[in-house]
Amino acid sequence: MIGRNLRHLRLFLAVAELGSPTLAASRYNLSQPAVTQAIGKLERQAGGALFDRARNGFRFTERGALLVTRVQRAFARLDPALAEISPRLVLTATSAQLEALIATREAENFTLAARRLGVAQPTVHRAVAQLEQEAGRPLFQRRPGGLVADRACEALAQAARLAFSELAQAETDLADLDGCEVGGIVIGALPLSRSVLLPQALAALRQQRPTLRIRVIDGPYSGLLTRLRRGEIDMMLGALRDPAPIGDVVQERLFDDRLTILAGHGHPLADRRALSAEDLAAWPWIVPREGTPARDQFHAFFLGAGLAPPESIIESGSVLLMREMLSQGQFLGCISQLQAEAELSRGLLIPLDIASDWPGRPIGLTFRSGWAPSRPQQLLLDLIRQQAAVLASGQRSLALASASPATQ
Repeated sequence: MIGRNLRHLRLFLAVAELGSPTLAASRYNLSQPAVTQAIGKLERQAGGALFDRARNGFRFTERGALLVTRVQRAFARLDPALAEISPRLVLTATSAQLEALIATREAENFTLAARRLGVAQPTVHRAVAQLEQEAGRPLFQRRPGGLVADRACEALAQAARLAFSELAQAETDLADLDGCEVGGIVIGALPLSRSVLLPQALAALRQQRPTLRIRVIDGPYSGLLTRLRRGEIDMMLGALRDPAPIGDVVQERLFDDRLTILAGHGHPLADRRALSAEDLAAWPWIVPREGTPARDQFHAFFLGAGLAPPESIIESGSVLLMREMLSQGQFLGCISQLQAEAELSRGLLIPLDIASDWPGRPIGLTFRSGWAPSRPQQLLLDLIRQQAAVLASGQRSLALASASPATQ
C-alpha cells in the first residue's frame, strides 16, 4: 500500500524530475540520506524498485513511471486548492489533516467526523485547527446547525478526495504489474444497466479477474452523480442526460434505447392496435421517477397529444415491481424496452401497440472529467463497450426485421 506521506511523495517526484537524490534534497533543504530513506520506504510500499540507479543519474523503472503519473495527477488536483487558501499549505499540509478536513466537511461536526475516521475528537479538531492556523483564517463557519465549509474549504475537500483516489489507483496499477489484485471497481448503476448491460460485462470480467473486488451501487441519478464527482464511484452506467449535468463530468454514448408500454395478460387494451394517448391517459401507471429521461419522454407523449399526463402514478424503476403490479390487471407500465426484455421473452408481460413511436434515448457511461482508469477498470470499460455493441447490433437487426415486408 502506497503511504499517504505527502512529503515523501513530493520528494519522489523531485528525484524523478531531477534524476538525483542530492538535487532533490537541495530543493527541499533536506539531507541526501533523508531523501534516500524516503525513496526506499516508497519502494518497499510499491513492491519493487522505482528507479534504476546509474552513474549518470536515477531513471525511473516501469513501476516508477506508473507511480510518477498517478502522483503527478494527485498533486495537480491538490496543490491549486491548497495554494488558494495559503501557499504555505502546499508544503505543510499532511494527509492526516486533509482526511480530517474531508470528514469534517461531510459530517459538519467534529465528533461525527472523528467517529467516521476512528480517532478521538480532539485529534480531528487539532488537525483542522492546524490547517486554519496556516491559512490565517477559519475554514468552517460555526453555526447552530453545525460546521459549514466556506468555498475554498469546499474546493480543498473535493481536491483532496480526488487526490487520494489517484493514489488508490496507483496501488491498483502497481499490484497489477505483479499479477495481484488490489483495490477494485465501484460502478454506479442506473436501472437499465443493472438488468441488461452490466451483468454480461461483469460475467466476462470475472472470468479474467476472478478475485477483483467489485461493488455495484444503485440509486437515484443525483445521488450517484454526487458520489462519482467525489471519487467514491469510478463510473456510472445508464441513461445519459442532455446536456451533461455539470462541467466536471463527461458522457460517452454507447447506444440508443426506446421505451415501451407494457400490460399484463387480460388487460382490456391488450388486443387493441394503434392505441393513442387518449386511450392510455385514464389508466393507473407504474413509471420511472421524476427527473429521469424516461419520465420526461412519458410526459412528452401525453403533452404532445394535448393531454395532461396521467394522475394515477406509482413511481418506480423496478421491473420486478412493475411485473407484479401489472399482473393485477388494470395497471400499465412504461419502461425501457431492453430492461423489460426478460419479462417479454418469457411471456410474463405484453407490449401494447402504440400509434406513435418513442424517440431513442442515449445509454452510456459517465466519468469524471480527466479520469484515468486503472488497468482493471479499463478492462471493464472495454467489456462494457463490447457488450453495448452487441446490444446495438441486435436492436438494428430487430428494427430491420420489423420494417421488412415479410413481417408486415
